[in-house]
Amino acid sequence: MSLFRTKSVEQSILDTEEPGHRLRRALSALDLVIFGVGVIIGTGIFVLTGQVAKDKAGPAVAISFVLAAVVCGLAALCYAEFASTVPVAGSAYTFSYATLGEFPAWIIGWDLILELALGAAVVSVGWAGYAASLLDDIGITLPASISNPPGEGGTVNIPAILLVLAVTSVLVLGIKITSRVNAAVVAIKVSIVLLVIIAGLFFIKADNYTPFIPPSQSTPSVEGMHAPLMQVLFGITPVSFGWLGIFAAIALVFFAYIGFDVVATAAEESRRPQRDMPIGLIGSLAITATLYAAVSLVVVGMQNYKQLSTDAPLADAFKAAGHSTFATVISIGAVVGLITVVLILLLGQSRVFFAMSRDGLMPPWLSAVHPRFGTPYRSTIIMGVIVAALAGFIPLSKLAELVNIGTLFAFVVVSIGVVILRRTRPELPRAFRTPMVPLTPILSVLACLFVMLNLPVDTWLRFLAWMVLGVLIYFGYGRRHSRLGARHGTR
Repeated sequence: MSLFRTKSVEQSILDTEEPGHRLRRALSALDLVIFGVGVIIGTGIFVLTGQVAKDKAGPAVAISFVLAAVVCGLAALCYAEFASTVPVAGSAYTFSYATLGEFPAWIIGWDLILELALGAAVVSVGWAGYAASLLDDIGITLPASISNPPGEGGTVNIPAILLVLAVTSVLVLGIKITSRVNAAVVAIKVSIVLLVIIAGLFFIKADNYTPFIPPSQSTPSVEGMHAPLMQVLFGITPVSFGWLGIFAAIALVFFAYIGFDVVATAAEESRRPQRDMPIGLIGSLAITATLYAAVSLVVVGMQNYKQLSTDAPLADAFKAAGHSTFATVISIGAVVGLITVVLILLLGQSRVFFAMSRDGLMPPWLSAVHPRFGTPYRSTIIMGVIVAALAGFIPLSKLAELVNIGTLFAFVVVSIGVVILRRTRPELPRAFRTPMVPLTPILSVLACLFVMLNLPVDTWLRFLAWMVLGVLIYFGYGRRHSRLGARHGTR
């Protein structure tokens, strides 16, 4: 059936050598690890820690971070095999095309557009909030009309727009310049995180850890359409805190790890993808999971979880301890650090767009590579403008969880794809092999589905609406213009 026609691994690799569509291989294993750390350390540490501890899990938020990392780790083992076997831009989209077929690949590509573009917009809005707060500290107050979108007290969020456009310019100039900017900012971010861990240890109060897992209770944050789907399906009274609160928190802190899979989208720009991709994926996840767990334990020890700030929990915890200087340094680190999160999410987004265009599922002119910079400049600029508009004019607070469900869905498909490719193409050379197949992919699928079930009902409804739109576009354009369909005569 033409909907499930697959693009061979060999053809995918051959397409990377086409004149005018060839990306520049300039990234080392270290560059990929730094990319991963750069995108993961951001909103999770600087914002989510306080929000999730206060509303969902209490001091046990550290458990939620660790469990979310385990879910990502299972998926990372599957991604590593695919990325080293099919070193082509596009991440889960490309992997799905080689295993499940064109239509499932389109769905995943459409899903990744949701994840990466919306994720970049959400993080840029978070950055704008920190930047406005810092400016306010030095006596410069931005009018609400130009620092908030409609519906949130303003007309347009100009700082968020300017950030996205600046990051887009860097991405157009070349992957190596992008990696150098990222490396410099990651060094600052990691230093700030280590400062929080080391300095915060001196202000921990043991009483703040009691009770470590607060008793379950119903709160406004889990009422109505905001209730986790799992609790609704099984007739459980929606609650926060307790173990159900910890599970619900996993679905939220999962946003902290969003983007580690972006490392896989850069496979085509890696010097030695068979060796470098597994190192980049697994290495960056291991480093950041350790830092997240440590930071969350320190912050809830410094300040009672009920009093944590939901906007700037790290900085405000030090203010509460009487050390405003530390708080200012942390805020500066957050402003600088969130830049790379937007940078790498947009990097991944443009590569997915590029891969879909090169396959004919999007207009082919989007896959043109700049003759001097070696980057897919058209797709980068277009997605940059779209994300800037989202960040500047659309209230995104209600949509952030869509990023999580989109990522988890991609993880499920990649995990299934590993098992399928092992059966259909056992002879393919695999520089990295996912251990204990099919057990590891099955555990990855079950873990991702469990986290998805802990997302709110309204998030599921928005996700399904986005998928329906994607199906209409595929049958309206993609299927009729597919290059694979043209080769097989099955359009």
